Amino acid sequence: MRIICLAALAASLATPAFAQDVQEETDQTVVDAVMVSGGTALVSSYRFRGIDLSDEKVAVQGWVSVTHRSGLYAGTWASSIDGFGELGGSNLELDIYAGYKVEVADEVTFDGGVIYYAYPGSTGGEYEFFEPYAKLGLAAGPAAVTLGVAYAPAQDAIGGNNNLYVSADAALPVEGTPFALDAHVGRSEGETTLTPGGGYTDWSLGASASWKGLTARVAYIDTDISDFSALAAGATPEIVDAAVVVSLTAAF
Repeated sequence: MRIICLAALAASLATPAFAQDVQEETDQTVVDAVMVSGGTALVSSYRFRGIDLSDEKVAVQGWVSVTHRSGLYAGTWASSIDGFGELGGSNLELDIYAGYKVEVADEVTFDGGVIYYAYPGSTGGEYEFFEPYAKLGLAAGPAAVTLGVAYAPAQDAIGGNNNLYVSADAALPVEGTPFALDAHVGRSEGETTLTPGGGYTDWSLGASASWKGLTARVAYIDTDISDFSALAAGATPEIVDAAVVVSLTAAF
């Protein structure tokens, strides 16, 4: 009887430790299933689809994203802006997004989700809208190509009109070096408060260098929006003219 009691006591004392080990293993599995990333950036001007939203002023940006190994993700991104009339006088753009990214074939990924654009402090708080998007990522030799489409339904914040934006991006690392080249072209259709002149095309060419989480980039950015169209929309021509934009990004 004494032996049985001692064995039972030993088992009862061991159970909490065993349960703790199981709990720690479960907690670690949950942690391993989720990845948190983010960073900050300093840019000489903030260009949104070719249009300067910081009015040729330096912008501070930051973001954080949470990704589950299933492909689900969510996050937020923010940038200082100039606060000119089209954005209701706000000095901040705050984007909240969520989506799902999955590999659909060998070296082919699909990424779909929705972005909610907010401009805190804007007049009447009416400058907020949402935009679903979809992207297809492809490998073209050493280059990575991304084809994207985004559609913002008609909303008060963008003048009561809808907007369609299609884009193509390519990134090419220079093998054996920390350098990379990138290119972008996009087409916007639909006249809104953020797209002076209605339909227009934007493009950019850039080069970057990365080292231990730091990335320095320089890019030439331009649009085909005429100065007349910009003035007619109540914007200054400078925000749609060609510019060289320099940025420094620190990611974690």
